This record gives sequence, C-alpha cells and structure tokens, in this order.
Amino acid sequence: MSTTTITHSSPELGSSSSQPFRLRWLVLIVVMTANIMDAMDSTIATIAGPSVRHDLGGGASTLQWISAGYTLAFAVLLIAGARLGDIFGRRRVFLLGLAGFTIFSAACAAAPSMPVLIASRALQGAFGALMIPQGFGFLKQVFSDQAEFNKAMGFVGPATGLPLLAAPVLAGALIDANLWHVGWRLVFLINVPIGVIALALAIPTLPDSPKRPGLTLDVSGVWLVGLALVAIIYPLIQGRADGWPLWTFALLAAGALLLFVFLRHERRHRDNALIEPTLLSNRTYLSGVAVILFFFGAFAGLLLCVSLYGQLGEGWSPIHAGLTLTPMVIGIILGMTVSFALVDRLGRHLLHIGILLIAAGTAGIALTLTGAHSASSWDLVPGLLFAGLGAGTSFAQLFGFVLNSVTMDEVGSASGVLEASQQLSTSFGVAVLGTIFFAAFDHHLPTDALQVTAWACLVPLAGAFLFVFRLPMHARDEQELLQQDDATPSPVSARAS
Repeated sequence: MSTTTITHSSPELGSSSSQPFRLRWLVLIVVMTANIMDAMDSTIATIAGPSVRHDLGGGASTLQWISAGYTLAFAVLLIAGARLGDIFGRRRVFLLGLAGFTIFSAACAAAPSMPVLIASRALQGAFGALMIPQGFGFLKQVFSDQAEFNKAMGFVGPATGLPLLAAPVLAGALIDANLWHVGWRLVFLINVPIGVIALALAIPTLPDSPKRPGLTLDVSGVWLVGLALVAIIYPLIQGRADGWPLWTFALLAAGALLLFVFLRHERRHRDNALIEPTLLSNRTYLSGVAVILFFFGAFAGLLLCVSLYGQLGEGWSPIHAGLTLTPMVIGIILGMTVSFALVDRLGRHLLHIGILLIAAGTAGIALTLTGAHSASSWDLVPGLLFAGLGAGTSFAQLFGFVLNSVTMDEVGSASGVLEASQQLSTSFGVAVLGTIFFAAFDHHLPTDALQVTAWACLVPLAGAFLFVFRLPMHARDEQELLQQDDATPSPVSARAS
C-alpha cells in the first residue's frame, strides 16, 4: 500500500516559463501508467503465490520471496533512483526503468522455475525503482501553472491508489479465467502490453531534463544498505525452513552491523549521501520512520496471511481469496474519506485511532478463529472491515505528520526515505509474520495459524502506536509542499503514489 508522497526535485530549465508544455497531459498519462504498473505488482503476488507454488513447486518460504524479493529490491534502489535521474537525466533513466520493468514482467510470466521467478521479481522491482522516482519531477517540469499542476496531482492519487486496492481481486479473476491456459502467468503477462504502450507514448512525449554530471552516486552506500537488508531479510524468511541453524543468527548479526556501518558512512560522506545527514539526528523524524516500519509491516503481513489461509487452508480459489479482502478495501476507502475531514481537528490522535481500529479488526479475526475448525469469508468480514477502516484512516495522513518534523530543504530526501521504508516494512512484514504463519500451519489447524499470526500483528501495531506520540501534533499541509520553490536539489525523490 502506498501513500501520497511529495518531493522536491532539481530546478528545471524552463519550468517557470509561461508557455505550457504542449504534451503535458500525455506525460501525465505516462507517469500514471508507470505508477499503476508498480502499484499492482507490489501487491498482486499476495493472491498469485499459492497458484505459482502449485505449478512451480517450492517450499513455504518461496511464497514469501515472491513478494519480498520485489519490495526489497525496490526499497534498496529507490533511494538511488532519483539521484541517477539527476545525474543522467530523468528521461533516460525513466525509459530504462520502464523498459526493464516490462521485460522482467515478461520474464516473470515465462519463468520455468521458482528461482527464476524470484530473481525476475527482484529485477522487476529494481527497474521499478529507477522508473518511479522520476514521475514527480516530470510533472513539476511540464505543468508550469500551479493550478494545472494541482489538478494533475489530483489524478495521480486515485489512478494509483484504486488499482492498488483492486489488485487482489484482479489477480484472482485473471488466475481463475485461465485465458490461453496460462493461469497465474497472466498476472505478470498483463504488464507487457501496458508497458509497450507506455513506452510508445513516453518516447515522443517525455521532455529532456538537465543532466547534472557534477553529482555522484554513493555506490558504496548503496552496496552497504543493500547487503545489510538482504542479510536481515534472508534468514528471517529461510530460517524456519532450515531449522534455524547458527548461520541464520550470524547473518542477522552481520546485517545489523552492516546497517550501523551504513549510517556511519552516510555521516562521513555528506556531499553525496543517499540520506540527508541531518535526518539521521532528527529523533522526531526517525520516530516517524519507526511508525512506518511497524505499521506497514503489520498490515502487509496480515494481508498475506489472510490470503494464504484461504487458499492453502480452506482451499479457496484465487478469485474467492481476492473477494474475501473486499471488506478491507471498502474500509480503506471509507477511512481515507473520513480522515481528511477529521485530521485538522484530531491531529496525530487520528493516527492513534487508525491503529486502534486495525488492532480491533485484527483481534476480532483472532477471536473469531478461537476454537474454530474452519471459517468462511463471511466470518472474517467484521475484522477485515475494521482493519481496513483503520488502515485508510492512517494511510492518507501518516506521511504528512512525519514530514512536519523536517525542514523544506530536507523534504525531498525525507520523503524518499519514508517511501523506501514503506517498501522495506512490507518485506519485513512478509518475512516475519509469514514465518509465524507457516510455523503454526505446519503443526496446527489453518484457523490456529491465522489466529496466532493475527495476535502477533498486535506487537508491531503497539510499537507504531507508541511512536506516534513522538510525531508533531499536526500534519504538514500538502499544498505548502507543492507550492514551494524547488531551489534545493535533493538526493532522493519519492513516487507520488
């Protein structure tokens, strides 16, 4: 699940010109199409996973890697993606990312084995991380009129948010339709014609942006953070399947050490740091990062485990599993709508309310399953609806509260790190909660496995609840961010999705 993130980009030549860019609305379509492709692929594997394993084989951990491989690669390279756009030009980097994303979507669809699919998913996420951060800069460049720019941004949110919410149902429908007898492969194959059309539109319409060859990419920093996160995620997913041997704990310790080294490295390389060094000493901002890690990890893990419970435990079809999540989708839409009316009055307490609603829904699911040998989709409706209401209440406002703790010069880097943290938390949630689910699933009833996982979700939710107390009382006004002069280039941009 993604939230709207506002970033500052480098100043553009001609961005203040009174002459509007002739193809600006086609540029908007290209940017929205790219965001839709990424939004769909970040969640669609939740439903497709069991069908993939039935066809290609593999253990329980492979189901986690189908999701985690994509989000982990996306999170690591997202921080570098915007800097590469500044160095080589956004147009070139965007086209490379779009082409690579399309190619590896086809590779996912054609994967002959699970290792090939997981590798293709990781590369798909990597190219997505090159493509997505460029979108906001393109829109700032081509929409020189502020009123038109605001109108364009109004299209971006729904155009990426709604497909994200519809992804589980769409995945189930595509798999069940089994067109041309390709089954789950259609989930990835559908990106290919969309990507080809987007490329055909992008090549003649996207404007060039000034290259800044004086900038450099902190390659060492990218390697350090990448190795650190892989060293942490890998044993969390593989440890249970391998019986938690000594190497899993050694790798976790190495990952924590590498993460510490990365933070020290960033402080020493301020000129080309991936993360604005001042953010690393901003305790309020770091508390916001903690909220995001706990919050999205719990929600992503719950989403995965509900789907796994239905398909592996109850034998539901993919479309049945997707439709089971409909109450959550309805709750998210209602929660987001209400949040905009209440945020000014309630301040950060709105986030507390949202987290409590998710906790109530999660606890409701656990209580419904207590002592039960089976549970239908209807049995899960109240819990999923409450969880969706809480998620929607928080999703739409969370980034605004966190960004209120940073200066305008730091907003670009800060929002990019928040977006990367969101993707990373999805990987953590899938790794940790998925492992808890399968550990219980191997020896107990499916209802017991989902019940245990639901109770476990309350732990990160409690962490998110406590860290919200350290956020500013009020969110930063999005219009304030949009109307600021982009005078300071930032090392990181985030997607507006």
